[in-house]
Amino acid sequence: MSGKKKGHDEEHENHERWLLTYSDMITLLMVLFIVMFAMSTVDAQKFDQLKQSLAGAFGGSEIVVVGEISSKGTNDESLLPSAVDLSTGGVANDKPISEDQAAAAVREADRAKASQDEQKARDEVDSLRGIQQRMTEELTKQGLADQVAFSIDDRGLVVTVITSSIVFGGDSAVLLPDGRRVVMALEPTLVDLPNKLEIGGHTNQLNVPTVNYPSAWELSTARASSVVRVLAEAGVSPSRMTATGHADQKPLYPPSDPLAVTRNRRVEIVVMSGQSPEVRSLLPVIATHE
Repeated sequence: MSGKKKGHDEEHENHERWLLTYSDMITLLMVLFIVMFAMSTVDAQKFDQLKQSLAGAFGGSEIVVVGEISSKGTNDESLLPSAVDLSTGGVANDKPISEDQAAAAVREADRAKASQDEQKARDEVDSLRGIQQRMTEELTKQGLADQVAFSIDDRGLVVTVITSSIVFGGDSAVLLPDGRRVVMALEPTLVDLPNKLEIGGHTNQLNVPTVNYPSAWELSTARASSVVRVLAEAGVSPSRMTATGHADQKPLYPPSDPLAVTRNRRVEIVVMSGQSPEVRSLLPVIATHE
C-alpha cells in the first residue's frame, strides 16, 4: 500500500512547455518588427537635403548618411546622423554633424580650393612668361623686338603685333616682307606648343573709308587670316588656330590718347590658357603683381 501511494504522488511530465518558448519567440519578433518600423520612418525630402549638404561640406565626395531622421524634426543633436565618406574608405564619423560644423567644412573646402586655384594660376603665369621669353629672344636676334608687345589677361599670353607700315600697308591685308619676318620669328615657339591660338585683327578709330574692303570688319578679319595662313604654311597646325576680326571695337587706348592711332591698329596672337575659368580669372592679377 505504501508503494502504490508513493507512485501516485509522482508528477506527470508536461508536454506543453514548448508553448512558452514559442510565445517568447513571437514576442521578440513583434518587438523587432516594431523597432524596424520606427527606424524606417524617414522624411525623404529632408534626407535628400541633408545628403546634399553633407556632400558639399566634404568637397563633393559621395556621402552615405546613416541613422534616424525624424519626420517631426528635432533639435536634439544626439539624433542627428553621422556621415560616411566613401573617399576615405567608408569610415564613419562617430560624432554627429551639426549645421555649424557643416558650414565650417564648406568654408574650409572653399579656402582649400581657392589656394589650389591660386597656385595653379601662378604656375600658369610662369609657363606663359617662359613662352614670352623664348619669343623675345628670337625677336631681339632679328631686331624686331619693338614691333611686338606682351601682356597676360584671362585668356592667356597676348602677343600684340603692331600693324605699322612695315607689317601691313594701308587698307591692305597682305603681310609685307618685314611683317612676315615678325610672324616667322614667333613661329618656332608657337609650333611646338599644345595651346590653342586665337588670332584677332583690330583697326584704329580713325574714320578712314576702306577701298579694298567693305568696312573695317572685313579688313581686320582679313589681316588676322593672313597671319593664320603664314603660320599654317610654316607648320603650325591649322586645327589649333582661329581668326577673328574686331574692327575698332576693342581698343587698347582711348581715342584721346596719342598712342591710340598706332597701338589700336594691331594683330593679336593669343596663346590660350588651358586652365579652368576660375584659374584663368586670376592670371592678370598675379601677372600684374609679379
